[in-house]
Amino acid sequence: MVNLIIDGKNVTAQKDTMVLEAARSAGVNIPTLCAHEAISRSGSCRLCVVEVKKGNRTRIVTSCLYPVEEGLIVDTRSERVQNVRRLVLELLLARCPKSEVLQKLAADLGVDPHPRFVPDTDKGKCILCRSCVRVCEEVVGVSAIGMSSRGSHKTVGPPFKEASSVCIGCGACVYVCPTGHIVMQSTGDKRKIWRRTFKMQACEKCGKYFAPVDQLKFISKKTGTPYKELAVCTECR
Repeated sequence: MVNLIIDGKNVTAQKDTMVLEAARSAGVNIPTLCAHEAISRSGSCRLCVVEVKKGNRTRIVTSCLYPVEEGLIVDTRSERVQNVRRLVLELLLARCPKSEVLQKLAADLGVDPHPRFVPDTDKGKCILCRSCVRVCEEVVGVSAIGMSSRGSHKTVGPPFKEASSVCIGCGACVYVCPTGHIVMQSTGDKRKIWRRTFKMQACEKCGKYFAPVDQLKFISKKTGTPYKELAVCTECR
């Protein structure tokens, strides 16, 4: 175990725990958009920055990637930290001015919802956190989407912006997206996502459409479970 101080509180945490989790366990709230328990961390959103002190040296770090250390002193609300967060949020708002999530964070942090930077009009609500890419690769295991282009033109989606042949329509990317950028429409026996339309499986017991056929086929092949066993929704199992 490791002993550290977070916002004046004495905190004990398991070695190799990240500062973000240690702070949360101590009841200290640190804003973040890209840290999700189901996927690896990238520190992309930079909202979870904190100030750490070791000896006489202090510096700003991303709390989701910085491991706890014995005697570490962490300040999550210093003026320096708040200034960095406000600047990051201004930049995110300039990229995605219509994001309700970012607008709420701006209100919480006292940031003008109309940032000083020239707003983009073509980025939607995507903040390039890569959470959707990581969940598709690490959890689902198909890598149907990725990053393309460079700099301010970088976007997320299937290769060449065409319908992906390996996407299974599971919607994991939708659920992990922190800003609601990815759109998935499920109507009756059809689901639309990433320029593809998937046929939905009806539960063999209650008749409710509950999952794409491609997703169930993928799970069946990967786990060896007969498709017939998967063609029943979780409520009827």
